Amino acid sequence: MNLLCPTDLTLAADVALSYAGHIAACASGDVTLFHALSKKDAQGDGVDLKKAHGSTLEHMASKGVKVTEVQREGAFLKEIVAESGKGHTMMVTGTHGVRGLRQEVMGSDMLKLVRQVVVPSLVVQVYSPRTIKMDHILMPVAGHDDITPLLDAVCSLAKTCGARVDVYQQMVDGQTTSNALLMNKVKMLERLAKEGIKHTEVNEPVEKFYEGFVLRTIRHARNTGVSCIAIMAQASGEHKKIADKEKQELITNELGVPILCAV
Repeated sequence: MNLLCPTDLTLAADVALSYAGHIAACASGDVTLFHALSKKDAQGDGVDLKKAHGSTLEHMASKGVKVTEVQREGAFLKEIVAESGKGHTMMVTGTHGVRGLRQEVMGSDMLKLVRQVVVPSLVVQVYSPRTIKMDHILMPVAGHDDITPLLDAVCSLAKTCGARVDVYQQMVDGQTTSNALLMNKVKMLERLAKEGIKHTEVNEPVEKFYEGFVLRTIRHARNTGVSCIAIMAQASGEHKKIADKEKQELITNELGVPILCAV
């Protein structure tokens, strides 16, 4: 397993590198630490990535994780997308949230990025814990026509890190569950059972008028010690703008719950 970890030399990127190192250690894999250079930096010898990530790189080395540094001139998003197609298994990237520095790259455009790369992405927030336990994945039931990419990503990460998976659905008072959701829940449970992954079906009853899917999901994740929440990067259904807003809120959540995005 080779994990791609883009860096803009900030704390959020360093937190993401810690997660990439943890997953790589579990998988006996390696990490590609990628930085897109400005024209000025490209005219010299690039940048010293150890200045931003020295302690994390030392810790990864102590765990036997090989790190390859790649620096290439170009626009940040464009170069990450291009690099994602060069044999990587997953991307692990950090976000500052919508109020952080480099908002155009590490905040509002993060959803755009995870939809363009060719591999699943684990989006880690600057608030995410540095003591990493990737042992509990929350997978909300998705309404997409094809949830195979989500199941592939979840099963891969769960097997790599020995995680259990909660198949999660909010049961809103007075509303019935669509056939699409019911069918996808069955697919999720059957796939996890087939893969031999420990899992639980979680149906959370909620009142008809409540704070919304994202806040309830994040709260549930925090209260139950969830390591990450798994979602499809693309929106489904006719309410695309609402779905996009919810995905953006999940990715930049201020409780620091990492989000696994399948493509």
